[in-house]
Amino acid sequence: MRIGIPKETHREEKRVALAPAGVNTLVQAGHTVFIETGAGYESHFTDEEYRAVGATIVYNVEEVYHRSEMIVKVAPLTEDEVDMLQEEQIIFSFLYLALGKKIILEKLLSKKITAIAYELIEKDEQLPVLQSMSEIAGQLSVQVGERFLGSDFKYGRGILMGGIAGVAPAAVVIIGAGVVGFNAARTAHARGAHVIVLDKDLRKLRKINDEISKSITTVAANQYTIARGVKFADLLIGAIQIKAGKTPHIVTEEMVKSMKKGAVIVDVSIDQGGCVETSRPTTLSDPIFILHNVIHYCVPNMPALVSRTASYGLTNASMEYINEIAEYGLSRALINNIGLAKGVCTYNGFCTNEAIADAFGLEYRRLHVFPTN
Repeated sequence: MRIGIPKETHREEKRVALAPAGVNTLVQAGHTVFIETGAGYESHFTDEEYRAVGATIVYNVEEVYHRSEMIVKVAPLTEDEVDMLQEEQIIFSFLYLALGKKIILEKLLSKKITAIAYELIEKDEQLPVLQSMSEIAGQLSVQVGERFLGSDFKYGRGILMGGIAGVAPAAVVIIGAGVVGFNAARTAHARGAHVIVLDKDLRKLRKINDEISKSITTVAANQYTIARGVKFADLLIGAIQIKAGKTPHIVTEEMVKSMKKGAVIVDVSIDQGGCVETSRPTTLSDPIFILHNVIHYCVPNMPALVSRTASYGLTNASMEYINEIAEYGLSRALINNIGLAKGVCTYNGFCTNEAIADAFGLEYRRLHVFPTN
């Protein structure tokens, strides 16, 4: 199979879809990999490294799209990128189509593109590709929150995360005990913070107590407990994840108004719309804004802060599925791997994800794949 890796252009994205090790695996299996020059630069992978493992370096992004059967990306598609896709091509990326523009989805359908979303692929009731990025985002949420709590930032509260003898540590309140919340809790606990985690799922809360520490306060989430936690927080981390849809505003604007002056919100859910009512997307170069005297950090592609680690993690998590499609062909791969098939959002001109179809009022058709396709 001919596989293309374009350079990312979306919202200061610094990751690359495949590290050289992943490209080497595909080339050794007999596949051809076209990679746009400079695609790995922001992750400190050079063209020479890709060339050394057998990739073909392409100096024009249109050529990457034109010569490839499958495009492998990181960030959601832009309109320009959709325009470059070829009829009946395969696109493999984080997509978040329900939050994007309708025109992007319509163009995917009109071109009969098979669009596979990393964030929807399942395995053993988990989301393995998304999980790799969520682990990073959970750790980073504490790291960036700690940065903006410091006095070197103009609006920071001047709080040491772990406190000292006789002085209380920072109160880190985490809403959501999934992969992001678990990793945020582990990181904040290791830094000596007073950690409070809220979730409706008691099993997830037990996991935090059993696998990290019983000294972490776990609370059953409801409107009352969330309001109390938000008001208490020095650092509030939003870690709610809704499959295929938009995240509800768990934290209202009134709750934000009740927060301490200079408190920090890190809304990790912003790539799905955000779980804090006052959140809006920011960028790596301009990551925060102040509203109601509260610092908001809402960067959708937070793992790009550690682009090399994230690119390796994404490669490790996605290679299994890229290999299956390249080795067996699209139809056989989807038939053999139900978890991979669950990631398919558009196929043969129809929307095959019900939540995305409902979001735009489009016809939904359950995915039907035949070996002869």
